[in-house]
Amino acid sequence: MRNIAMRLMYDGTRYHGWQVQKDEITVAETIEKALSRICCAPTKIVGCGRTDAGVHALSYCANFKTESRIPADRLPLAVNALIPQDIAVIDAVEAPPDFNAILSCKRKEYTYHIYNARIRNPMYANRAYFYPVPLDAAVMDRAAKAFVGTHDFAAVRSVGTDVKSTVRTVHYCDVARKGELIKIRICADGFLYNMVRAIAGTLIYASLGKISPMRSERCSRAGTGGLPGPRCLRKGFI
Repeated sequence: MRNIAMRLMYDGTRYHGWQVQKDEITVAETIEKALSRICCAPTKIVGCGRTDAGVHALSYCANFKTESRIPADRLPLAVNALIPQDIAVIDAVEAPPDFNAILSCKRKEYTYHIYNARIRNPMYANRAYFYPVPLDAAVMDRAAKAFVGTHDFAAVRSVGTDVKSTVRTVHYCDVARKGELIKIRICADGFLYNMVRAIAGTLIYASLGKISPMRSERCSRAGTGGLPGPRCLRKGFI
C-alpha cells in the first residue's frame, strides 16, 4: 500500500469547505471522485484541516493510500484533468507509511483579507471581507499580539463545538495594510471552529474603539467566551 502526499490550491467560493458532507459539494469529495477513477478503486483522502465554506487554499496538504502503481509525479496532471478548474493539484510525492496530513501537521496559517474602502471593489468579491468604515491597522496589529502564545482560546470559538481541549499555540498574529487591503495573518498549531473569524472580528472592534487591546489580551487568556466577532466574516485563505 502506497501513501501519497499532495499539495493543492483551490478557490472555495462554490464549495462547502474541505470535509466531505452528506448533501453539499466539497473539495475533498470532488478530489476523491477523481482519484477513485484514476486508481480504479474507492479512494479516501485526508486533509490537513477543515475549512469553512468560501475559504480558499493557497497551499493545502492532503494524503491518500492506494494500491495503484501510477508514478506520483504523474498524478497531478491525471487528477487535474478530471476536476474543475477552481481546484488544482500542484505536486504529489511518495510519503512514509505513517504520514497523515492532519496528524503530522505542525503549523497552519490563515490569512484574512479585509477590503477597507468606502466603495466596494468587485475584483475582491469572494476574496476579501468588504468593510466601509475606516480601520486602523496599527491598532489592530497591537491587539493581535495578545493572541500570540499558548492560551485557552475558548473565548474565540463557536459556542457548542465539541473538542477535547481549547488550548492552542499561536506562533504569530500580524496585521498589515497595503492600500485599501488589510491582511490578518495567523499561524498556530491548530484552530478551533470559527476561531480565526472571531479573532478577526475582535481586531475590527479594537480598531473601532469598542474593545481595547488590553481587554483582548485579558480575554484571550480567560477562556470564558464573549469576544465579539462579526458572523459575516467568512472569506479567508489557508
